[in-house]
Amino acid sequence: MQHPTPPSSAVDQYRELTVRGMILGALITVIFTASNVYLGLKVGLTFASSIPAAVISMAVLKCFQGSNILENNMVQTQASAAGTLSSIIFVLPGLLMIGYWQGFPFWQTTLICIAGGILGVIFTVPLRHVLVVNSDLPYPEGLAAAEILKAGDHNQPQESEDDIPQSGVKQIVTGGILSGIFSFLVSGLRVVSESASAWFKIGSAVFQVPMGFSLALLGAGWLVGITGGIAVLLGMFFSWGIAVPYFTSTTPMPENATMVDFAINLWVTKVRYIGAGAIAVAAIWTLITLFKPMLEGMKLSFQAFSSGSDTNQSQERVNQDLSPKTMLLIILITLIILVATFYSFIASAPISFGLACALVACATTMAFIIGFLVAAASGYMAGLIGSSSSPISSIGIVSIVIISLVFMVIGQSSGIFAMAGGNQFMTALALFTASVVMAISTISNDNLQDLKTGHLIQATPWRQQVALIIGSIVGAIVISPVLELLYNAYGFTGALPRSGMDPTQALSAPQATLMTTIAKGIFSHNLEWIYIKAGVCLGIFLIVLDIVIKRLRPGWSIPPLAVGMGIYLPASVNMPIFIGTVLSYFCMRHIRKRHTDPKIQERELKATDRRGTLLAAGLIVGESIVGVAMAMIIVASIALGEGEAPLALNLDHWDKIGQVLGLVFFISAIVILVRQIMKK
Repeated sequence: MQHPTPPSSAVDQYRELTVRGMILGALITVIFTASNVYLGLKVGLTFASSIPAAVISMAVLKCFQGSNILENNMVQTQASAAGTLSSIIFVLPGLLMIGYWQGFPFWQTTLICIAGGILGVIFTVPLRHVLVVNSDLPYPEGLAAAEILKAGDHNQPQESEDDIPQSGVKQIVTGGILSGIFSFLVSGLRVVSESASAWFKIGSAVFQVPMGFSLALLGAGWLVGITGGIAVLLGMFFSWGIAVPYFTSTTPMPENATMVDFAINLWVTKVRYIGAGAIAVAAIWTLITLFKPMLEGMKLSFQAFSSGSDTNQSQERVNQDLSPKTMLLIILITLIILVATFYSFIASAPISFGLACALVACATTMAFIIGFLVAAASGYMAGLIGSSSSPISSIGIVSIVIISLVFMVIGQSSGIFAMAGGNQFMTALALFTASVVMAISTISNDNLQDLKTGHLIQATPWRQQVALIIGSIVGAIVISPVLELLYNAYGFTGALPRSGMDPTQALSAPQATLMTTIAKGIFSHNLEWIYIKAGVCLGIFLIVLDIVIKRLRPGWSIPPLAVGMGIYLPASVNMPIFIGTVLSYFCMRHIRKRHTDPKIQERELKATDRRGTLLAAGLIVGESIVGVAMAMIIVASIALGEGEAPLALNLDHWDKIGQVLGLVFFISAIVILVRQIMKK
């Protein structure tokens, strides 16, 4: 049943941006930022934290006098901004992978995150009217967060005795316990396997039937939806049903290689580049389709600055954004931070002061201009398909290509490549610059969702924008220590902090690996262009196919970006995501069949989707928190000389049994989740 928003006169009396709310938001920020950093490094995905943050805020603040819907909204706004900023790890670990950094310098990492996050907030301010207020974009997570806030608002009138607000904490805790236990069995005791695969050959062609048991990815699949799931499945089929079998049948197998190692090596060195090419062309197509709203956003921005700050004061509370003067001051301070951070990064290179200043100016200008352009694209994608499903990494790919090409021209003309380590330095500078663009993009992607939530519940925009800036600063402070912790505990693929570490336990950081591979390939002129070009052709075909399908069957779609991600990501990552999308589809389909009355059906669909969303958020948060906790235990164990697996049982001949136990736990968890989701 819909919960009506209180009249504007009533909402105006509510406290909004409070000290206790900011403190609670900061605490949630620390948890969700750490969780997102871990999940992003593990599988290349992050989760939108608005909904779980809103639920936790309501559960905590209802214990205090005077709490209300607007205060809860500020908490979730602050926490979601920081959780999203963690997507900067899609680029930054590349500096360790190329050997330029040996850890994460606190001030450089923190300041680059702060600058990118704040610019992401400011760039979304002029987009609020064109993409939120005067737009019919659905903003799925923003709408869902608004509904949850309304449902949990004890200040709203209830229309019946049964209309009792439910916080949803039970669902989040249930999902968190399930995935937390599973994660502990996998990464702590190491008695359960997180994946299993069946390999077979037809002639000399090698095939894989993969399976993954991650409950966090199962939850991510619920949020993605069936359309994205089918696209991911098509990408997997292309990789392991077409491309890898073709390459294994046409490439001689080395004498000492096993069938599995041979197939995986070909997938890494050839097939993933095809996926990267498909992602890149799909990203460019997305930016082309968003060109008009980007122009509208820029036009509105110039109008806002020319109208003067006095206009802002005369507007109604629900229409007040940060004033143009305030925005200009913040941009100026942020640019100073960017210049100082870039100079500290470049100062260690053996180049002249004049060349260093030129590189700083170039890096700052590219970060600012490209960041402003991608802000509109990211916000539009978030409104169209949601923050969780928005292909932010594709914007990162386009950005790293443009930035690398510009720096390559500068490096060749200035002679930097002739000096020792010049190639590595320019690659590192390109990655460092792209990390700012990624921060701007991810914050823009999430912030418009939050502003949509605020618009629906009559929040004050400028106060939300202040909360977003606070969240970005708090999240930026957390990111560097968490990255350092996870790096020393697990290491990254291709970057282990100590010799003798178990490479199978390393965090794959797939997005950072891709960005690094592209940047290194451009600067060293050895990028596998033939496979990238094949991916570009595949991406063009998928774009045309998607257009044709949308015209022939309205409502149907094959997102090219999702297909590209299905090719690029490991199959053991894609499978639980696909299963989660199927689970979501059939649960909602069953509800439609169970209830024929339109009003009852709509109510039950919303309730079911809400339970599923909260359980999915719990699955993601639970596994992530255990992963971070295990990282702390591992680092402490290493410091004490106790080894890198202090809790592992080290059972002999346990591989097959561990895979069976993983499958049993995965199926059991699905049964429990379905029972929770489908209850009347």
